[in-house]
Amino acid sequence: MTATRTHTTDAMPHRHAARSAPSWEEARSLARRSAGAPLGSIGLAAGDALGHALAAPLDALCDLPPFDTSAMDGWAVAGPGPWRSYGGVVLAGTDPEPLRQGTAVPIATGARLPQGATAVLRRERAESDGECIWHTPPDVLPVGRDIRPRGQECRAGEPLLPVGTTVTPAVLGLAAAAGYDRLSVHRRPRVELLLLGDELLRHGVPQGGRVRDALGPLLTPWLGACGAEPIGVRMVGDDAGLLREAVERSPADVVITTGSTAAGPVDFLHDVLGGLGAALPVDSVAVRPGHPMLLAELPPAADGRARHLVGLPGNPLAAAAGMVTLAVPLLRRLGGHTDPEPMLRRVAAGLPGHARDTRLLPVRHTGSEMVPLPFDGPAMLRGLALADGFAVVPPGGVPAGTVVEVLELPV
Repeated sequence: MTATRTHTTDAMPHRHAARSAPSWEEARSLARRSAGAPLGSIGLAAGDALGHALAAPLDALCDLPPFDTSAMDGWAVAGPGPWRSYGGVVLAGTDPEPLRQGTAVPIATGARLPQGATAVLRRERAESDGECIWHTPPDVLPVGRDIRPRGQECRAGEPLLPVGTTVTPAVLGLAAAAGYDRLSVHRRPRVELLLLGDELLRHGVPQGGRVRDALGPLLTPWLGACGAEPIGVRMVGDDAGLLREAVERSPADVVITTGSTAAGPVDFLHDVLGGLGAALPVDSVAVRPGHPMLLAELPPAADGRARHLVGLPGNPLAAAAGMVTLAVPLLRRLGGHTDPEPMLRRVAAGLPGHARDTRLLPVRHTGSEMVPLPFDGPAMLRGLALADGFAVVPPGGVPAGTVVEVLELPV
């Protein structure tokens, strides 16, 4: 069904009574609280679990290493030298014969140590006449030298990673080494992105009073980077009926909209949410840019799933501020990811602040410190494109040398 247009050029949407905007810190806390419990767990082949959060602890299924191995190319030796050469080369993946006292056998890095071996003599420190091997320069070879003992990294049953750990390439490597073929992980929240406004173009240069959509290309990969599953991007014109239909029928766990969060003549989002009976845990935030952002709890889906909507401002930098303020905390909590420790960095130059609100300022690493970037207006992207993160600047700003929290941006 196609919705009909419900406004005229001079119509003004109904506005709810204003209320005090929460602080930036309070808004992030409300977003986490609104998420409730993480989404349910699923079992995936380890290679398919990248980006998910562990729903069960990762415990070692075996000792690591599972047997004594050589840490170097050289000779596995039994007892003090010199040693008599014995047998062929012991390679990784083979099960060697036991080694008798006073003998040595060539061995490769990572190969299983023969029973009876007491140390490994590095190749570059060994001399041989074909029958005997000795240490050069002459020295005592300590027992255990250049051996990786069984269980050096972990023992079977030992906890390796806790619930909530994000599955990264390194986690996949550890899981494989520990014997896992499948992992129990939380389901990723499905997200649909609705780009609101008649003025948006998908292709070409701006023309005829219309502008290119910058937020679709910006936000879609960002959603994936914070553990969500983007399921679609749609443009929705300035029509309350079309917007309501798009929100109501979206199959997503979280709908993210851009624009329509303020009180302009075609800003229908509040009215649509009110008509749907949505609750608004956050309706504007004391932060610049991005003040008119919102978080809504939508009526449950037909299957009982909880649904959320994050309303981002239409200006690009303001929308990015809304992402780190509301969307990222909500999505990470829904996906079961643990909260990272705050990243604190010293600033090399003073950071200007807003008189009353927190300011999120694009900054870049320079050595061990951060520097602010120009082009930081709410409608700009040049500063963000060069930034490593957002500096969280308290009201009034901070002088050079101050340590501030920095929110990393996806790469």
